[in-house]
Amino acid sequence: MDEVSGLLKKFQKELSAGTVSLVLLAVLGQARQPMYGYQIAKRLEEVGEGVLAGKQSALYPVLRNLEGGGLLDSEVEPSVSGPPRRYYRITTLGRDVLREWSAAWHATRDSVDSVLSGGVI
Repeated sequence: MDEVSGLLKKFQKELSAGTVSLVLLAVLGQARQPMYGYQIAKRLEEVGEGVLAGKQSALYPVLRNLEGGGLLDSEVEPSVSGPPRRYYRITTLGRDVLREWSAAWHATRDSVDSVLSGGVI
């Protein structure tokens, strides 16, 4: 069973690599105002059923990559209760990419579900 657990962990890691960017864009796309990292992580905990499961630190490099690609903007603001916070918001390009990635996700999910249930693609 140990080998199965190891293979499951590897599969989950590979699977989450692409989906984290998608869910981060989705969270920020649904937000009414800019959000900082901890808020985003909490939102994912509420609705994401373990998308980041204990890997909150993995969030920040992905946010930086999305910002570097022009999908997010950020602004640092002082905080009364600690260090300054970086607030992220989705850009117009980010919204366009989110639409395309969502469509690709749904098509992939439907295709995989069909194969797993024994149907024909």
